[in-house]
Amino acid sequence: MTQALPSPLFDPFAPGFTDDPYPHYAVMRADAPVYQHPFGFWLLTRYDDVSWLLRAGLSVEDRNVTDSTFRQLQDQMYGDQVPTADKSMLDRDPPDHTRLRRLVSKAFTPRAIEALRPRITRLVDSMLDAIDGQGQVDLVDALAFPLPFSVIAEMLGTPPADHERIRQLSGTVVRSLEPVADPALVAAIAAADAELTAIAADMIAWKRSNPADDLLTALISAEDDGDALSDDELIAQTLLLYIAGHETTVNLIAGGTLALLRNPDQLALLRNNPGLAESAVEELLRYDSPVQASRRITLEPVTVGGTTIPAGAFVMASLSSANRDESFWGADAAEVRLSRDNAHRHVSFGAGPHHCLGAALARLEASIAFARLTARFPGLALDGDVTWNGRINLRGPAHLPVSLS
Repeated sequence: MTQALPSPLFDPFAPGFTDDPYPHYAVMRADAPVYQHPFGFWLLTRYDDVSWLLRAGLSVEDRNVTDSTFRQLQDQMYGDQVPTADKSMLDRDPPDHTRLRRLVSKAFTPRAIEALRPRITRLVDSMLDAIDGQGQVDLVDALAFPLPFSVIAEMLGTPPADHERIRQLSGTVVRSLEPVADPALVAAIAAADAELTAIAADMIAWKRSNPADDLLTALISAEDDGDALSDDELIAQTLLLYIAGHETTVNLIAGGTLALLRNPDQLALLRNNPGLAESAVEELLRYDSPVQASRRITLEPVTVGGTTIPAGAFVMASLSSANRDESFWGADAAEVRLSRDNAHRHVSFGAGPHHCLGAALARLEASIAFARLTARFPGLALDGDVTWNGRINLRGPAHLPVSLS
């Protein structure tokens, strides 16, 4: 007879968790800031511990997880269904990570991103033009999703595609970044990954025949120039950029707008001081992190907060909990305050070697979106119930009904 696992203190499958996980994280910070889950993984929830882990130079490759309850459960659930994303730079250690990141990073320099400002501004304005006069809209469908999707598609230089289908597939694939306890969901992730892989392969084949001054052509050229970028790696980087280039920013724009609407004094502050847009983005990133957690694998025993975590352990760093840690941010950590001087010290983009490559792009898109949206619609208000996307990690509103006047 299989012995039942003890009831966990941390339960991301608890009803209502994905709608509002923050009370759960407050309990973890207070009672078990360095916590070993019965499933075998570890969870860190305090700012100092999370910040250290992200910068500690640990592994991100799952093959370094030793045999444990976590490994056994992972193998039982996934078997050999390894998502294509496991070949992306997000899931590789040096020297592979260094090589892959170098190939992509030229498109994401501050100068290259700033050059996109006029185009992003035109895109935002055109999307706001389209909803002007409608009364009520779903802001996710009207702005939060199409803006970053359009920007990353243009940067990559991808051919016309079925955006709605890619949106559905990527929304399923990113569930592989969080705990999964449903075999049917595992099968759905594998199927979506296979379909997205085929789409990416078709895009790459099309781009080989239609090269241009874009990121996808640059990646293909790097591979063709013998920079050891395999076909599988090329597909994996394309999918990573395509998915990460919009999924996280959707959450930032939608979640940030929701936070402003629920805090009308801060919304008024931004509307009356549009120069606050960039600092507002930092506070909104801190308040509700678009990516809730990051993970590392220990290669040797490490001591965190007086607790020793063994070698070969899978450790989750709760970015969202760290961003609400009262011991770092103060007593108002759970409140939105756009004037917060140190908001830029959030960990929403990670840190260390795996700091988010697209951080500058996400900041630019969000600052333009918030500034133009709040200026364009002075009567902007929440108009109905928010529907969350049900994800534990890439958490954000799936539907955000707003009235425009």
